[in-house]
Amino acid sequence: MNYTTLPNTTIKISKICLGTMTFGNQNSEAEAHSQLDYAVERGINFIDTAEMYPIGGNSQIVGSTERHIGSWLNKIGASEREKLVIATKIAGPNRGLEYIRKPLDFSKKSIHEAVDLSLKNLQTDFIDLYQLHWPERVMNMFGQRGLPNIDTNWQDNIFEVLSIFDRLIKEGKIKHIGVSNENPYGVMRFLHESEKHNLPRIVTIQNPYSLLNRLFEVGLSEICMRENVGLLAYSPLAFGVLSGKYLNGIKPEYRMSLFPQFTRYNGDNATKATKLYYDLAQANGLTLIQLAEAFVHQQRFVMSTIIGATSMEQLTQNIDAFEVVLSQELLSEINRIQELHPNPAP
Repeated sequence: MNYTTLPNTTIKISKICLGTMTFGNQNSEAEAHSQLDYAVERGINFIDTAEMYPIGGNSQIVGSTERHIGSWLNKIGASEREKLVIATKIAGPNRGLEYIRKPLDFSKKSIHEAVDLSLKNLQTDFIDLYQLHWPERVMNMFGQRGLPNIDTNWQDNIFEVLSIFDRLIKEGKIKHIGVSNENPYGVMRFLHESEKHNLPRIVTIQNPYSLLNRLFEVGLSEICMRENVGLLAYSPLAFGVLSGKYLNGIKPEYRMSLFPQFTRYNGDNATKATKLYYDLAQANGLTLIQLAEAFVHQQRFVMSTIIGATSMEQLTQNIDAFEVVLSQELLSEINRIQELHPNPAP
């Protein structure tokens, strides 16, 4: 396992991060513990979750992902917990998620409630990396194209949010902060306010990045490399599309059948591009999973890649894929396909 350091910290994280959004819905507590045990056995020390998980959640199961991780942390004990880096997130405004709390915002009250509940669910005294799951303002994300919908009602409160985090860090409840599903404007605003007022600095951004969505390369990659903010790349397999299993149709047990609202990965151009990547992998003696995850892993602005699985077989395949190194010739072929079908699943 390869490791790196969270920017401007002394915290070592594995280059593979275990994503957990299936725990509590698609995976039982016992299955979650098995995945966590195996991930640690393979050298993974970085685990990512969120207060809103599991995916496809509702008022009955919301928070069960954190609770499954918490029961596992309790099982392995405090000394082993100290070796791990646990990341979670607070949900921002989103219609349909009001069962989490009302209002869904980044006020002092909401942030404190969210942090305290995550600490309780995770059965830990501190959170290593606390992230804003998506911005409080309206902007283009989750598959939206075109000009952003400027939110004229949003009042810039980034200074206040950082001040709240500053207090939580001083209290020892969280160690570091990050953003997720952000754009260049948001990242620079956070960095500016941190520098201007000597407040905590974001160390990571968690955004989608895969063969089907390379939008991060424009704007955000330069900011992150110049400003030393690490990308935690999620959906490297584009919701399972880049495993190749959807090329023969969507079966009832597949994730996109279970959660049809996630439409950004199943457009015609995404399917066409996936077929070309599949053929390229086959021609070079690789699986599509190996091609897709090795590509993400080799990008110099990617600090850690978040993987997830619903079975131990999938988890093993995902971790093994990071042992592959793609040649420059193969990377050139990938770029050729990207030119034919640029970012079909933003």
